[in-house]
Amino acid sequence: MPEGIVTSADGTTIAYTAWGAGDPIVIIDGATAYRATNPVNQETAKLLADEFLVINYDRRGRGESTDAPPYVVEREFEDLEAIIEQAGQGRPATVFGWSSGANLALNAAQDGVPIARLALFEPNAAVDDARPPLPDDYVERLDAAIADGRPGDAVALFMTAAVMMPEEAVAEMREQDFWAGLEAIAPTIAYDARQVGDTLSGKPLRPELWNHLDIPVLIMHGIDTWPALAAGSRAIAAHLPTSTLAPVSGEQHSTTADVLAAALRAFIKEN
Repeated sequence: MPEGIVTSADGTTIAYTAWGAGDPIVIIDGATAYRATNPVNQETAKLLADEFLVINYDRRGRGESTDAPPYVVEREFEDLEAIIEQAGQGRPATVFGWSSGANLALNAAQDGVPIARLALFEPNAAVDDARPPLPDDYVERLDAAIADGRPGDAVALFMTAAVMMPEEAVAEMREQDFWAGLEAIAPTIAYDARQVGDTLSGKPLRPELWNHLDIPVLIMHGIDTWPALAAGSRAIAAHLPTSTLAPVSGEQHSTTADVLAAALRAFIKEN
């Protein structure tokens, strides 16, 4: 299980772990997650390492990766490209993204990052009233909380406005030991908000959104996930002509390593 560091175009260092050998599969976490907090990635990688080089990296500003403000979405496209070129040895890569990490993967492919195929788990979209839209000033409020030295308020806003948790539940979370870890990566929550863009506006996806994609796309959602998340996956699948929608075993915005590994292996072999 080698660990390493690649250097992105702006000098940011991106830390990663790799398993196996072969054509690369790159895993991108969603908001707040990174290698130390998402054990499903490691479990999935071990199941695929017999045939693939599986790479899981800490997005900038999280875990062992550095950061270089100010943030613009293109910096994370460059981070992904550096992972593919340096850690993946430039071979055709399958990119798998969780949640808003799936939106990042879509945006990077649209921007021209060399990706052979995309696999996504519950990417972010709301095109109707299946869930409340994000507030129009969501990004501005996140930025203001960080600038004012209130990282806990940024996390709380994410939990209530984006994750749709009740305020009472978030108030209880703020008293738990793990809250300090969330505050530490709070500045990166706005990064995901910018990658998601207007896809959680409650309006139809713009026709030009991801309109350059001509690669195979697998879009998964948990069969027992929250209805709004399944609706978002269906909306993006309907929007992308090269996509396949695949409900899989899973709930609460996640699935298990064995389910995910089997789905990724089959998708790659078929495409």
